[in-house]
Amino acid sequence: MHFGEELDEQRVAELLRPGNGIETLITADAYGAGGADQLVGRALEGLDRDEYCLTGAIGHDFYEGERQGAKGFPRFTNPQLRGPDQYAGYLRMATENSLERCGVDHFDLLMLHNPDRTGYTSEVVWQAMAQLRDEGLAGKIGVAPGPANGFTLDIIDCFERFGELIDWAMVILNPLEPWPSSLVLPAAERYDVSVIARVVDYGGIFHGDVAPGHQFGEGDHRCFRPGDWVEAGSAKLDRLRPIAERHGLTALQLACQWTLAQPQVECVAPTLIQEIGPDARPVEQKRAELAALPAKNLLTAEEIEQINVVGDNAGCMALKGGTPDYEGEPAADRWQVDEPLRELAARWQIDPEAQLQLVDH
Repeated sequence: MHFGEELDEQRVAELLRPGNGIETLITADAYGAGGADQLVGRALEGLDRDEYCLTGAIGHDFYEGERQGAKGFPRFTNPQLRGPDQYAGYLRMATENSLERCGVDHFDLLMLHNPDRTGYTSEVVWQAMAQLRDEGLAGKIGVAPGPANGFTLDIIDCFERFGELIDWAMVILNPLEPWPSSLVLPAAERYDVSVIARVVDYGGIFHGDVAPGHQFGEGDHRCFRPGDWVEAGSAKLDRLRPIAERHGLTALQLACQWTLAQPQVECVAPTLIQEIGPDARPVEQKRAELAALPAKNLLTAEEIEQINVVGDNAGCMALKGGTPDYEGEPAADRWQVDEPLRELAARWQIDPEAQLQLVDH
């Protein structure tokens, strides 16, 4: 994603190595076309397999697919690559190769990474994922939408279809970005799907070294965020600081505690970034801050509601997945809200036009 400064591999491996309060590590095979997996394997060398939890993610075909610029590699379900009769074979191959690069024999959790609509709805896909779990290549299975915000109705659709199979889901969620993922949480609760919340740092705002005037490097993925999000986010954070100070929490720890207070959220995964410039905090300091998160949630119900009011971001951006403002043929990451999705929305009391569109503030 070109976040901040590029770090040498030894420093990254040391940051990734489980221990010192952080025992969970998440990788995805598409990152660096397997390079991230190899670095994870280096970070895990010499550790007892029972000492950490390793999560993998597969679904982008960098083996046979061609990279499509900033969009990355195509999903393995792309009909130009293969048909449903080959889905299971691909998922097995990708999982085994990812495990080999990581130097382990199983993932504690294996997620379907950034699926297209076929990935959300195909029984062939989810039976194949379940088979990998049944055979011991993964302890649990889940879905990881993204990379951008959205896919609300599609995640719920996936739960309705395959909730008995799915153990975990990963979504973007933090105090300044409760929308739209908070709309998914009631369905996660009904189908007993545990949630990993990512981007809990809100693009670095909660780390404290992304402030108005911050200069992002060329190609930094955060440049795709709309509008003056740094200025607006910093102003909102200033309103939340008294709550953090009241409990002796840092801004990042406050973000983590609010997020962990949400239904079904059992894991938070902030992005740890070494920002550019001499005044940037060392990324090792951010890791230590995350590791020091109190096990007990210190926030009161009243404080959580105060944070909800400050952080309301409904309608702040165009969403991915099934959205009412999309027209044309389905793309890999965006499609129309058809009649089945509208019926689903009605079942969950979601109004797509009112709740899943960019609003002109």
